[in-house]
Amino acid sequence: MMGEARLGEVVAGWTPPPRPDRAAMTGRFVRLEPLEADRHAFELHDAFQGHDALWDYMPYGPFASGSAYHRWAREREGGEDPRFFVMRDLGSGTCGGIASYLRIAPEVGSIEVGHICISPSMQRGAAATEAMFLMMRWAFEAGYRRYEWKCNALNLASRRAAQRLGFSFEGVFRQHMIVKGRNRDTAWFSVIDSEWPALAEAFTFWLSPANFDAQGRQRERLSDLTRLVRSGSDPALEG
Repeated sequence: MMGEARLGEVVAGWTPPPRPDRAAMTGRFVRLEPLEADRHAFELHDAFQGHDALWDYMPYGPFASGSAYHRWAREREGGEDPRFFVMRDLGSGTCGGIASYLRIAPEVGSIEVGHICISPSMQRGAAATEAMFLMMRWAFEAGYRRYEWKCNALNLASRRAAQRLGFSFEGVFRQHMIVKGRNRDTAWFSVIDSEWPALAEAFTFWLSPANFDAQGRQRERLSDLTRLVRSGSDPALEG
């Protein structure tokens, strides 16, 4: 027994999950559609235009024109890793965000969510939150063991978002990258499969009609619902 413990827990009956396909994912507030440049690029550029700070921590952007963003989208629409999805708000019918699966490793059951860019009109709304829930739900229901979120350690908004969504802080990789000619320390977060049932329950309650008043304001904060599930508090957000 001591020898087995020293070597780590056996992962019995492990079967690698499938890679993400191009199937859309639909919730109550949002529809995640596989990126198509001709269908989405100009609408997304309109939603992002005038908000150059959205690209501060991205390895690309801002984009000077809709045509420039269309070229970027065209180069990525058929990619398998990253696999991009566009967030369409079902209330307004408009596209206001984009995200992807990346660093997809079915052989070890690990997958990351990233390249997240959400327009101010969609930020802090139920549609954007549900989009993150739908992507996480697909990963765990497909059989992934680990779901990752990484961001520039200086990006406090992203670090707050990760913890609000139930990700546990794992630490900072110093001098991890050079992005746009600048050093990037990277903050790492994750959710693992044993945490998913409780997180799924928290998301389901938060997204339910009972959690919103007549004006659409939340009654319970998602961060309060996920706090008991996640571990590893992020020291950058304390105090």
